[in-house]
Amino acid sequence: MAQTKNAKALLIAFIIIVIGVGFLFLPVRQWLLQLQGQIESLGAIGPVVFALAYVVLTVLLVPGSALTLGAGAIFGLWLGAITVIVGANLGALCSFLLARTFLREKVVRWAEANPKFAALDRAIGREGFKMVLLTRLSPVFPFTLLNYFLGLTNVRTGAYVAANLIGMLPGTFLYVYLGAAAREALHGASDATVFRQILKYVGLLATIAVVTLVTRVAKKALAQVERMSSEAK
Repeated sequence: MAQTKNAKALLIAFIIIVIGVGFLFLPVRQWLLQLQGQIESLGAIGPVVFALAYVVLTVLLVPGSALTLGAGAIFGLWLGAITVIVGANLGALCSFLLARTFLREKVVRWAEANPKFAALDRAIGREGFKMVLLTRLSPVFPFTLLNYFLGLTNVRTGAYVAANLIGMLPGTFLYVYLGAAAREALHGASDATVFRQILKYVGLLATIAVVTLVTRVAKKALAQVERMSSEAK
C-alpha cells in the first residue's frame, strides 16, 4: 500500500514538472490563444462543438482531464463547467448504453480482467444509485472505462444518469476552475485588483480542499460497502 501511494505521489510530481517545463520552454500561451480564437470564431455553437467533441472522446476512452481544463481556459468558469457537464454526461450515457447493447461482449471481457468489478457489481445490485455516486466521487476506476463497466450492471438508467451528474460536479468544478485561473494568467489580466486575486486563489484552495475531503470520504465508504459485499458473497 505504501509503495502504491509513493508511486502515485511520484507520478503526480512528474506530471507537475512536465507541465512546468512545458510552460517554460513551449509556446503554450500562443497555442491556447489560437485554440480559443478558433472556438470563439464559431460563435454560439462553440460550446456545442466542444461538448460534442467531449462526447466522442469519452466514448473512445480518451481521458477528459485536459479537455476539462481547456473548457475553463476557453469559456471561463461557469460556461466551461456547463459545457463539460453536458459533454461528460452525454458521453458517459453513450458508453453506458453501448455496453448494454452493441459492445456488451467486449466490455464483459474487459470486466473479467478487473478484479474489483465483481465486488462492485454485487454492491450495485443492492444500492445502485449510491454505488454509482461513490464510484464517481472516488476514482476507483478510470472515468471513461467505468462508464462501460456500469453498463454491465443492473443499475437503472435514470439512477445512473442522476448519480453521474451529481458525482461529477466536484472534480469537474475543480478542473474548470484551474483552467479559468490559467485563462486569466495567460491573458495577463492587469486590471485585477489585489483583493480579487486573493479571492481567486482562496477560492481555488477551498475548492481543492473540498474535493479532497469528498474524495476521501467517498473512498472509505466505497471500500466499506465493497468489503461488506465480499463478506456476504
